Amino acid sequence: MLSRPLVVFVRDLTHFAAFGADADARRALCSPFSGVPNVDARALAVAAGEKRSILETIKGERVALARESTLAARRFAAALDGLEKAFRAQGATLREHLATVGLGFDFDQSLDAAERATLDQLDELAVRLDADRPAGTAWEAPEFLRILEDVARANLAGPEEPARESHPLTAHEAETPHDVKRRRGHFSASALGTFAECKRRWYYRYVCAAVEDRGSSASFYGSAFHWALERFHQEFPRADAAPLELLERKLDAFLGASFERFRSGFATNVEYELQRRRAKRTGRRYLRWFVERARAHPFTVIGTETSVELELGGYGFVGYIDRLDRDDVTAAVTVVDYKTGTIAGSAAEYRSKVARFLDFQLPFYYWAQTAAGERVTRLALVPLKDATRDVRPVELEVVPIAAPRSYSDSPTGTIGIDELERARAKMIELATTLADRPLERFAVTDDPAACEYCSYKLACRNRPLVCEDRFGR
Repeated sequence: MLSRPLVVFVRDLTHFAAFGADADARRALCSPFSGVPNVDARALAVAAGEKRSILETIKGERVALARESTLAARRFAAALDGLEKAFRAQGATLREHLATVGLGFDFDQSLDAAERATLDQLDELAVRLDADRPAGTAWEAPEFLRILEDVARANLAGPEEPARESHPLTAHEAETPHDVKRRRGHFSASALGTFAECKRRWYYRYVCAAVEDRGSSASFYGSAFHWALERFHQEFPRADAAPLELLERKLDAFLGASFERFRSGFATNVEYELQRRRAKRTGRRYLRWFVERARAHPFTVIGTETSVELELGGYGFVGYIDRLDRDDVTAAVTVVDYKTGTIAGSAAEYRSKVARFLDFQLPFYYWAQTAAGERVTRLALVPLKDATRDVRPVELEVVPIAAPRSYSDSPTGTIGIDELERARAKMIELATTLADRPLERFAVTDDPAACEYCSYKLACRNRPLVCEDRFGR
């Protein structure tokens, strides 16, 4: 009986040498013959993900391993590089290929008697196949791979087991329903917004901990832009802190460094370069707006990525504020939230979202800063998505009682403290529901637009149909 694991290992290495498939390298890495501990091999595979090869991950040392594991991983990568070179050598033979495998993975010292016998039989097979090939021609992998597949299948099954007596299943008794104890913890405005928009999506993300996609270029664009602006305003909290030319060079440099930092998140170099150039063009427009605004109403940036915590109704809430500005004349504070995706097109539209309890972010930031003793008079959303348009923030002045909502498309407007109080009361209500009340069903949203960018829409059979699909059926 041949050693099937060794045959499979040689097959994966042969297929990799011939075709360079990353899947073969990953399987070989997880083999006991690779020399890399299995737990470290799996860690390397997870770190590689779907967009990096396992060899790139090993050579880039993207996983912190123990010294012996690091050396073993380097030997594995070097062995695979040697296999590829040997395969492409002029006049290469199959026996030379097997010898390269043995040298690369130290088979002389690591194999037991059964595995050594298996290697000897593969060597005899290689001698025969080399003899049948015209002199001076390099060996071809497909025939040898077919033989290895047949050998592996032939050695898959062990001795036949005796047939087991079958018994029909007994009637299954229904389980007694019982509540699942929920852990009391902090809530975020985004989690509450998710629950308010679609309870099923909240269930998938926060209860099931379902696997989401690793992120799109849009999400990494946003992360990089936020990182750059945080560093920029930490160094330059005022628009008059340096000449405009210096501010432009500094922001451009921070954007370049941030996109390099998040480079691995972009699928291709082309996508990375396009998004980086887009960010730099948008950054110039952002800086122009920042300077013009400071000239009209001088202010100082007093906080970037500010961590906030607030207790409402006995429940803890946490979040991060992108930017806090303090007016030089009135000392009033403006809460600024950067938006690199789609946002409300007008102040009236955003105010409507707050009224319909679809967005709690700025109301939460308002109450958190108010509790900290600040006088917040303005809430602002700064769009950083479109590089072809000037930055046109959506701004809401906080007033005791706002005028009735209108359909104006103006980016400026008002929002009443009474509306913010209703949003706060809804946050407490939702937190109470999630923490203390029994939840039996998680209803799906009735808005098809909410499903457009949902990570779980393919797993959700009850998602609403868009109008075109509804009428098409």
